[in-house]
Amino acid sequence: MRYPVESFTPAEQELLVPHFTNLDQPVFALTNLPETVKGALYARYSRYPGTLRRLYLEEFASEMPATGRPFDGAEGDRAADLYERIFVGYGDDSIAQVGGAHIACEWVSNILTKQLQRGRLAAYLEQSTRYLAYDQEMPGGGYRYYRDDELGSEFAAAMDNIFRIYSQALVKTEAWAAEQWPRGDDEPEGPWRRSIKAKALDLLRGLLPAATLSHVGIFASGQAYEQLLFRLMSSPLPEARQFGGMILKELNKVMPSFVSRVARPDRGGEWISFLEERRRTTEDWVARLGLDRRESEGEGPTVDLLEVRGTEEDLLAGSLFESADVSETQIRTRLEAMSSEERAELMAAIVGERINRRHRPGRGFESVSYRFEIVSDYGAFRDLQRHRMLTCQWQTLTPDLGAGVPGELREAGVDGEYERALEISRNEYERLRSGGQADLAPYALCLGYRIRYVLDLNAREAMQLIELRSGREGHPTYRAVAHAMHDAIAGVHPAVAGAMVHIDRSSEPRLERMLSEIRTHKKRLAAAGTSKAPPGFSELG
Repeated sequence: MRYPVESFTPAEQELLVPHFTNLDQPVFALTNLPETVKGALYARYSRYPGTLRRLYLEEFASEMPATGRPFDGAEGDRAADLYERIFVGYGDDSIAQVGGAHIACEWVSNILTKQLQRGRLAAYLEQSTRYLAYDQEMPGGGYRYYRDDELGSEFAAAMDNIFRIYSQALVKTEAWAAEQWPRGDDEPEGPWRRSIKAKALDLLRGLLPAATLSHVGIFASGQAYEQLLFRLMSSPLPEARQFGGMILKELNKVMPSFVSRVARPDRGGEWISFLEERRRTTEDWVARLGLDRRESEGEGPTVDLLEVRGTEEDLLAGSLFESADVSETQIRTRLEAMSSEERAELMAAIVGERINRRHRPGRGFESVSYRFEIVSDYGAFRDLQRHRMLTCQWQTLTPDLGAGVPGELREAGVDGEYERALEISRNEYERLRSGGQADLAPYALCLGYRIRYVLDLNAREAMQLIELRSGREGHPTYRAVAHAMHDAIAGVHPAVAGAMVHIDRSSEPRLERMLSEIRTHKKRLAAAGTSKAPPGFSELG
């Protein structure tokens, strides 16, 4: 294909080179520009007849610093003023989607990490309780848990006690795992040791309290950050409001115009007040309807399919629609005339030969959706909540649904310590709740306590979630949830369930991370140029 090629004078090239990755191709990246300038460029772009590079030269270059110089504070302010002018003159809320920032939030509780990650249109990475040991103190001393004067000295004493139990149990569990799964002659020592460690951490993560501190990395657009800030600043949790203020402060340094409305009484103020009032009125209705009465402990994890929307015929029609030249009504008429064998053949063709789980069918699978109500331990909820392309709603963490003790911990001889930590946790929760601090009480609960939540997702996302979370390297709790979800779908849509071919149903005790560690080890050797692989890679790699 031929496309127009722009020509630039030497002087124009000097202005463009620091900020555009090439000057002669129709695809290029923007570099060394503040997010506010990028946003202003795109805001103006929608109403400018020429190219982006020409727009930069005509309307922006004169307000930028000298070629090659970094932006200092004043020039950043000038860029923000430019964005505001373009935004007010030409833009709308969508302009806040074309600039983004990386923000790191460190030393945040596991309660707050869920609030930080609630938004859909953003990217998050969080430290994992599955792979990091929490037996060491923080810089400056003290175990890694959230502290607040309102929680009192009793809270600190309870948390210290739980972390001491965790640290002692970790040593015992790791020794048990090493004895249970001794290193084979054909297994590299490094991957084996890491797998043993991961096994012990996996088994004990339910002992960690929700107050355990983590680090979260976020990349999001200005619009996504604005909604995040509204949620945090309207929260009843002091930690959430504190971090909301700190995030706003940092965003004002790198993309101030994108979050300028947050501090305005007529915008952010009204939004925050609206969210606070909505929460209060909803809680009032819950009380009026008697829905705030505490339940007795449950017997274990549950997965209930509450609602199914759509049929396999809807899925087939949706899958054919993009390739057809007729209306969906006509497609459905043709489908009605097909035999069950022909439909099965059609379904197989639509799904395709899925060599691995990343090969997924098209958007026709979004014509069918499922609403699940799940009760699982909080640790498994944390992993399932991270999926973005679904609706996840969760209730407040309480001890009322109980907590289980992993069977392997009984074999390791640390079940008594685990149960003692759960009891300390529950007692501290009850102390805080009875003292009028119901909002803060969940900080005291171990991740092994269960929580009730809803996952509402279409068949395409269900395939992704179930195949990923049923994998042999996954945590046993969320693997069980994935298996139960698949069974429920098979009961209503067997052909949809049948398309999910990358599901691991094995249940024997094992080192979940062993194969992954060996694969990673093999890749590192290859990257380092080592041609000789350790024994056993032909079978295990």
